[in-house]
Amino acid sequence: MNAYLGELIGTAILVIFGAGVCANVNLKKSFAHNSGWIVISFGWGLAVAIAAYAVGKFSGAHLNPALTIALAFEGSFPWSKVAGYIAAQMIGAIIGATVVYFHFLPHWKETEDPGTKLGVFSTGPAIPNYFANLLSEFIGTFILVLAILAIGANKFAEGLNPFIVGFLIVAIGLSLGGTTGYAINPARDLGPRIAHFILPIAGKGPSNWSYAWIPVIGPILGGSFGGVFYRAVFLGDWAASFWYILAISCVVLLILWIVEKKRIVGSKVRRVA
Repeated sequence: MNAYLGELIGTAILVIFGAGVCANVNLKKSFAHNSGWIVISFGWGLAVAIAAYAVGKFSGAHLNPALTIALAFEGSFPWSKVAGYIAAQMIGAIIGATVVYFHFLPHWKETEDPGTKLGVFSTGPAIPNYFANLLSEFIGTFILVLAILAIGANKFAEGLNPFIVGFLIVAIGLSLGGTTGYAINPARDLGPRIAHFILPIAGKGPSNWSYAWIPVIGPILGGSFGGVFYRAVFLGDWAASFWYILAISCVVLLILWIVEKKRIVGSKVRRVA
């Protein structure tokens, strides 16, 4: 198996288990219905671990465009392979989401709320606020990449690393995931969102494209900064990319903060009028 096929299959496995646990918990007439956030967090953690075990020896099991880009900035992955990895991850995510759709086929009709159906495939904010939502995704993915690189620098019993990374995903979900649903992975969110848009899901609503860029840009910026931060602070290599990514991230967040401030003021004015 080549590396690109490994990323495709691994990301499909990740989404089958990850979106699968969301479907199991949230869709009506599933035996796991309403089993809660802890089940979802552990389901996603195990999804990452199992996918990594499946394809790690073939591709390194990035399974996440934000991680692929971060490792390229950090210097341990060639830029020449980045585009191919991301394409494979996106295709795998769409395939995985499609498998989940067919697995839960009769449950879509039994579930009335369109937002619940979309939540099986993609993330959304608990409180809509572009600045806060992107910042949450930035922080979550920064921690993800920084911790993965730190885990990789330690020696564990052979084959234990994917299991440890799975628990990292659980920790992020339990501690940081309640604000935006912790996409922390552009393929995990955008691929299934595309599948939601295409598939004939009974009673589905819109795919919330106005929010879709947040779980893409936030993880890419946060993950990239995690990679250059590790390179600078842990390895002592203060490359120019550290300052470039820091500056871009600050500018993006500042713009969103200004936009949100104007939106809040405008909303108050309309209510008074």
